[in-house]
Amino acid sequence: MKKIVLTLATVFLAAIAFAQPKNPVSFTYEAVKKTDGTYDVIVKATVAKGWHIYSQNTDKGGPIPTTVSFKPNPLAKVSGKVVEKGTLEKIFDKAFGVNVLYYSNSVNFIQNFKVKSGVKTSVHGTIEYMVCDDEMCLPAKKQTFEVKL
Repeated sequence: MKKIVLTLATVFLAAIAFAQPKNPVSFTYEAVKKTDGTYDVIVKATVAKGWHIYSQNTDKGGPIPTTVSFKPNPLAKVSGKVVEKGTLEKIFDKAFGVNVLYYSNSVNFIQNFKVKSGVKTSVHGTIEYMVCDDEMCLPAKKQTFEVKL
């Protein structure tokens, strides 16, 4: 009887462990001062082996593209568009029926800000992203962040 209970408990715990949601992407956030009053805010995505995160520029009808957005801040003005830095891959995805652009391993999303000279402030943002591997896609997620300038 003890063996049966122990076996059932082990199977139950294993099922719980495998049912935990996967999170194959981790993010770091930093600000790099470029010149007096100019900063780059860098959102770095590190992607687990076998997974990929989609570009902001993936064709419509495909997977959810990554978007990085910032809350308005009167002390820090967005300058230009978010730039992607990483090894971009492009394939025709039969599941979506469109060309998709994605990154494996890692990618930096960089937004330039102009800040009033001598002012200390922070920027608040959100990154929305979707990740897939060769077998499945996870639901899109949103993550908020704050970076001090």
